[in-house]
Amino acid sequence: MSETANAQPAARARSPFDPRVVLGLLLVGALAFIAALYFIGMGDMGSDRNDGGAHAASSGLTGYAALGKLLEQRGDEVSQVRNPAGLEERALLVLTPPAYADAEEIREIISDRRYRGPTLVVLPKWSAMRVPPGLVEDAGKGWVILAGTQQAGWAKHLLGDDTVDVRIEEQAGQNPGWRGLGRSGNFADPEAVQTMTSGQLVGLVTDRAGQHLAGYWDDGGDYPALERSAGITRDRRAARPFGDTWPVVVVAEPDLLNNYGMADRERAALALALVDAARGRADLPIAFDLTLNGLGATTNLLTLAFTPPFLAATLCLIIAAIVVAWRAFRRFGPPVTEAAPIAFGKRQLAINGAGLIQRARRLHLLGAPYAALMRARLARLLGVRGTGDAQHTEAEIGRLLETRGISGFHERIEAMRQARGPQELLRSAHALKQIERTIER
Repeated sequence: MSETANAQPAARARSPFDPRVVLGLLLVGALAFIAALYFIGMGDMGSDRNDGGAHAASSGLTGYAALGKLLEQRGDEVSQVRNPAGLEERALLVLTPPAYADAEEIREIISDRRYRGPTLVVLPKWSAMRVPPGLVEDAGKGWVILAGTQQAGWAKHLLGDDTVDVRIEEQAGQNPGWRGLGRSGNFADPEAVQTMTSGQLVGLVTDRAGQHLAGYWDDGGDYPALERSAGITRDRRAARPFGDTWPVVVVAEPDLLNNYGMADRERAALALALVDAARGRADLPIAFDLTLNGLGATTNLLTLAFTPPFLAATLCLIIAAIVVAWRAFRRFGPPVTEAAPIAFGKRQLAINGAGLIQRARRLHLLGAPYAALMRARLARLLGVRGTGDAQHTEAEIGRLLETRGISGFHERIEAMRQARGPQELLRSAHALKQIERTIER
């Protein structure tokens, strides 16, 4: 193996992969991995929330997606709460619990929000099932079939033990309908109307017989907007026991607010009026709860990683990963063969030795040894036997050189011994080497 082959690295082989294709695969994989982590952290793995249930994400008859879209189009800030921490936000919270919900859990949510924001509770009524495939032609996503009515067992304990009496009955008479908040209209289904009776509720919307369809909890708080909506006049100077609490509005007839009810203009206007009455003068956002409907998401480490203040550290880690990936991509393919740390060969050995002497700053010690080396080489070329006497050998070399017409040997070898700097050493060495070349020719 030659010295040149040892000193230089092997040539890089051509990569069998297109760098652009590899970069695309890396980017797609990285984005997919980050998206998977994010959705795992948010508790959202692509599950269908439009399941036909009675909640704000459902577009079925019993859902409340239409009310949310109507509020958004009006300019309100609307959100869906899937995390229990969101129930503590300052907003109008709309609770749509299913019939099997826990009464104690609902009462705890209402109690925790008395000083955070108003709460609007909608009682369930319908028992529904999703439309089986092929049963109805062109059935939309989330469509349901109403399979009858079902009272919520927790409704009577909403404001205390057995304080609310809830009934579902057919509205008889020639003009069954509702009135309240300065409006009136017809029911979506007069054959199944849900009403409630309680001494703790003040009616906001009633049927023709005066039974409550919607009302607010008269708990000692000061709610001027709701009192005006209910037609109550009160001396504002009279102090209320709990004047700084937020109201709780209960809607017994869900068809006044759900998608079934939003098909009528008057019922849609009544839904907006109920929302405004519950908020009062406060310009609050509106949050629809999904946790009670089984669509909640718990907080975990991945969720925390994508929320402040941990988001900054997460972004730094992502940027560092991108930098590492880019550096790895730049060297993609067969790595360059590394050369030996110490190359082989006489030339390299001489170069290494010269470098060591130069780094050690001992150039002034080279003159005498090099002069002795050249004396021995010239003596061998001229056939002078070594006697161990340097002066005698140099005198014999000088005499033989004189006979060949070469003069100045003694001056040159003495200059070599006296040289100290790099220039002097090179000049003297070149002069002696010239004598050697002349003899060899």
